[in-house]
Amino acid sequence: MKAFIITVDTEGDNLWQYTKGQKITTENAHFIPRFQELCDIFEYKPTYLTNYEMALSDYFVETAKEWIKVDHAEIGVHLHAWNNPPHYPLNGPYDYNPYLIEYPVKQRETKFKEIYNLIKDRFGIIPFSHRAGRWAMDIDYFKLLKQFNIKVDCSITPKVDWSNNVGITRGGSDYSLADSNPSWIEGILEVPMTIRKLHHWSEGSIKHRVKTLIKGDIVWLRPATQSLSMMKTLIDIVSKERDTDYLEFMIHSSELMPGGSPYFKTKQSVDELYTVMSNIFDYAKGLGFSGYTMNDYYEEKVSK
Repeated sequence: MKAFIITVDTEGDNLWQYTKGQKITTENAHFIPRFQELCDIFEYKPTYLTNYEMALSDYFVETAKEWIKVDHAEIGVHLHAWNNPPHYPLNGPYDYNPYLIEYPVKQRETKFKEIYNLIKDRFGIIPFSHRAGRWAMDIDYFKLLKQFNIKVDCSITPKVDWSNNVGITRGGSDYSLADSNPSWIEGILEVPMTIRKLHHWSEGSIKHRVKTLIKGDIVWLRPATQSLSMMKTLIDIVSKERDTDYLEFMIHSSELMPGGSPYFKTKQSVDELYTVMSNIFDYAKGLGFSGYTMNDYYEEKVSK
């Protein structure tokens, strides 16, 4: 098996610039079909990890239902604790968007139940995959996923420490020592993001190139933060690893809309993004990687 897993954090418009009390819009839903068409060309099947406001988008729900019907996509759960009801006050030294792991276990459960039931009712499916908002997981969160019969999670970002990204009471999860390969946590199959620390002669200034050569550079399979050449290098390295049988690509749905993120602000930049993604998809296809949803990958693993 050589699986190419596409994960889409499917959420509101430009949440990077969200401020408390601001209305969250979902115009980016109208830009997702172009992405689905690209995936269809390469016979890849994206997993749309869907948060609360996108599960309320009539346009996205009705469009995605058609993709699900022909097995071209999967809908999973993506929970942003700060805008997913019910709302509970949190007190702490910081004033940013809280992580679900900051809430008491019972309050976590009620929030998860809300998005889980909303997805079931709106899409007419039972979701089996999940990614935490802002990548934040702990053992109690994995136990919560098990309680709702979630089978597979993709929240862990190996080599990345989110501790300095604060919520209300604390920083995020520290994955700097996390394994890059799948593992079982509280009965959930964890499929980490494709991230490696590469020592290479990079692009940019001489100082930066020397730094990345000596100290290394954390590289994701994520076009918002990586160049085409670095993602191809990452794919080459991962494809040669004996114990690795997948690549996990990620993007936010709002990055597909001009101005929907800090990364792609114009139509031209989005068009360039599509050129990069087409190149990446084609490159992975040429190395023998086939399209898998998160649940497809889980079923393949448990069948062995």
